[in-house]
Amino acid sequence: MVGMRDVAKKAGVSLSTVSLVVNGTGYVSDDMRDRVQRAMSALNYVPNELARNLYHNRTNMVGVIVPTIRHPFFATFTANLQHALAGQGLSTMLCSTADAENGEAEYVEMLRRHIMDGIVMSAHTAHTPDYWTSIRRPIVAFDRVLGEGIASVGSDHEQGGRLIADLLIRTGARHVVMIGGPRDQFFDLAARGEVEDAFDLEKTTFPTVRYYLTLEQELTKAGIRYEYVEAGEVMDFDGYHRAVNETLDRVGPDGVDAVVSSDIGASFCVREALQRGIGIPRDLQIVAYDGTYLTDLAGMRMTAVVQDFVGIAQSVADHITQVIVNEDAGAAKASLKKDDNPFEPSVLIPVTLALGDTTRAASAAADHS
Repeated sequence: MVGMRDVAKKAGVSLSTVSLVVNGTGYVSDDMRDRVQRAMSALNYVPNELARNLYHNRTNMVGVIVPTIRHPFFATFTANLQHALAGQGLSTMLCSTADAENGEAEYVEMLRRHIMDGIVMSAHTAHTPDYWTSIRRPIVAFDRVLGEGIASVGSDHEQGGRLIADLLIRTGARHVVMIGGPRDQFFDLAARGEVEDAFDLEKTTFPTVRYYLTLEQELTKAGIRYEYVEAGEVMDFDGYHRAVNETLDRVGPDGVDAVVSSDIGASFCVREALQRGIGIPRDLQIVAYDGTYLTDLAGMRMTAVVQDFVGIAQSVADHITQVIVNEDAGAAKASLKKDDNPFEPSVLIPVTLALGDTTRAASAAADHS
């Protein structure tokens, strides 16, 4: 096997010069660099990446923790994030907490032991903010607020709630059902006794809930009836199926006439409604939230609030890269300013409303995307 000593001999330079060229450290004249690179090419020398990473105390590996990759939202997110991280020279190690016995704990331990350079956390965690802030290694949260000083990137879910509310109000909805995950999980801080008001929009570590809460507030102002139907955990597709069927049992002249859910729930709703002969959007309007590939595969092109997966992934990749660079440079972690809300993501990515065939009066709402 060809090693650096062989390259040094071929190029007629010292071993330390070859090391400087391979590791990209220190000053090497252009002439010396050219000689080393020609020798490497002639000998088909491939640098030992592991050794080089150890030299720099880096692995160029980022752990990405999601609840499950079976869900189209997290599949789309991780695909885009992997591409964005690769653009930063970073590889991705994926952890699906639904399929991992130790959840995020194993990855956090790997981060502590410098087996990876950073973690992107986008799954539910039962750990308190003190746990995450005590790790003191590069972490970025996606659609979660982990603790003070830990950057968080997420979509502007309040904007998403307003877009849906405006559409449903303008199209004459009378009884809206929102189908989503366990509602008490959204208010984890209240469940742990850390805040007094369980429905305070500003005090939840789950920014996603803001679209539900904003939608409820706007519907209340408009005098439109609404309710929330729980469908189980994010990976519980059967739970979504049951919730959709129970909701559709109540569709009628004086019953439910609009459903808002994730792409999964909305897709189930379209399929079941068509099988039952329920007119879409005449008798039932359906709005999806996420905007993954499912919105075009449900049997009808769905109206959906679309999250900017490319923008989200790039922002997350930029943030984790910067935190890693800051750590390498010994820079202090960026902390929140005094006027920042510790329960709100550091970066909010705008969402858009894509109009489809599952809502009425599409043209009237077209200017609100």
